[in-house]
Amino acid sequence: MAFDGIVVADLVHELREELLNGRIAKIVQPEADELLLTIKSPAGQKRLIICADASLPLVYLTETNKTAPMTAPNFCMLLRKHISNGRIIDISQPKLERIIRFTIEHLNELGDLCRKVLIVEIMGKHSNIIFCTEEGKIIDSIKHVSAQISSVREVLPGREYFIPDTMHKADPLTVSKEEFASLLTRKPSPVSKALYTSFTGISPVVAEEICHLAGMDSSVPAKEYSVDILCHLFTQFEIFLSAVKEQRFSPAVYYDGREPKEFSALPLTHFSNYTKQEFSSISEVLRIYYSTRSQLTRIRQKSADLRHIVLTALERNRKKYDLQLRQLKDTENREKYKVYGELINTYGYNVAEGSKQLEALNYYTNEMITIPLDPTQTPQENAQRYFAKYNKQKRTFEALSELCKETRDDITYLESIQTALDIAITEDDLAGIKEELTEAGYIKRRFTRKKAKIKNTPLHYISSDGYHMYVGKNNLQNDALTFDFAVGNDWWFHAKQAPGSHVIVKTNGEELPDRTFEEAGKLAAYYSSMRGSEKAEIDYVEKKHVKKPKGGKPGFVVYYTNYSLVIDSDISGIQEI
Repeated sequence: MAFDGIVVADLVHELREELLNGRIAKIVQPEADELLLTIKSPAGQKRLIICADASLPLVYLTETNKTAPMTAPNFCMLLRKHISNGRIIDISQPKLERIIRFTIEHLNELGDLCRKVLIVEIMGKHSNIIFCTEEGKIIDSIKHVSAQISSVREVLPGREYFIPDTMHKADPLTVSKEEFASLLTRKPSPVSKALYTSFTGISPVVAEEICHLAGMDSSVPAKEYSVDILCHLFTQFEIFLSAVKEQRFSPAVYYDGREPKEFSALPLTHFSNYTKQEFSSISEVLRIYYSTRSQLTRIRQKSADLRHIVLTALERNRKKYDLQLRQLKDTENREKYKVYGELINTYGYNVAEGSKQLEALNYYTNEMITIPLDPTQTPQENAQRYFAKYNKQKRTFEALSELCKETRDDITYLESIQTALDIAITEDDLAGIKEELTEAGYIKRRFTRKKAKIKNTPLHYISSDGYHMYVGKNNLQNDALTFDFAVGNDWWFHAKQAPGSHVIVKTNGEELPDRTFEEAGKLAAYYSSMRGSEKAEIDYVEKKHVKKPKGGKPGFVVYYTNYSLVIDSDISGIQEI
């Protein structure tokens, strides 16, 4: 995620349109490092969130109100004293820094017109909200920074405010061609890193995009490129940033399936493998991106216990399976002992008493073999010993073959649970998986008078040709989808020999077009362990040919006639309902 100077520029542009000449009607401080301003502007009443949290600093417009604490913190009381009912006369961004300056006009205690500046610094762990006079003297800040904390700059009442220039970065909006080449070539780092460490407001993602637009390898140091190529890079650099100068922003979120991977205020063409969703405002982008990321993080945290149960069971079964395979390998020579017994019975009359071996013709292969003998036993006893060994290994082989199959089925089942946990996006999804693990005996069911109802529905997509496609999110749902919901002529899709979801395409008795087959195949690939693969093999068959074996685990099916296709797992462009 890149909350860089370009995103801030888009944010400033939006705030100027929405808040300029607005009056600050309400100021609350819901968290220790967060402000919520209610502003009555010409565009209507707006709420502005300003957060200086070290892990997630944010500024954006919101429609959501927050509860104010019973006792307002000192910084909040100070702002109320000075700028309550103040008018926002300017919102600006110095150079392309991650800084927003709100210039507020208000009446002081004597009724004189004054100006104050509220400065928001969005700089990771150094983020802060600083309240200053028009001349730049700090009145107070939401975080105090003393000389013991920072040797670069103190942020304390009475100190002069300035922007620390520890990196000595240049302004990308005013840099000349000669200065551009000089800044890049003096650094031995890759050209993309040289870009974002030389200019303010340029993030690694933007640096990669500029290199991509110039057709350059971003991992090669700039000094290895010729002057002409660096001139070409500068041209692309200027073209890209001209959108910032002209305020031509295109806020968007880039998704990998359902997961938001990045957001930006300008187009990122090197993210062509992601699904792009455009928005009308950068505030909406920030709200949706961070709320979705927060939801996914929360689901991953809540699924940690389930993942631990599944992973522990998987490791135990895999170790057991390896041991069973080694034991099974020890029974590979069982037929040899049967032949030894038969040959001793056939040729044993020639064996002298006390012999340690028997040379005999193996009539199965017409080859001479040497059979070890116990000299203390008769030929008949030696034969019986080999037959007993053969029968024991035969019984072991039959028992282990069945056990190996059961253990392999358990491993496949648990791997399908892992895939379902990767797909889960809501707490209901996790509840469904927990119920499945409980029914399978991996989790002990706690005594309850009434079993809780789980609201969990399959994923629903519609193909480009208008056919409805459904995706199961866990094994119980897969069974219900395949055997209760689908009818005989509907098509069933699944990743070949890989844990994943059942995908059902409703045909309504019609013949499906090729494009729908391809889109359903992509869904089957994406919602499986083959996600991210460029070539995934998908089996598909009419539902009437899919059977549930007696005693089969949830989600396990068999089919003996099917078609196959090889396709990628990119589901961008497939409409979800």
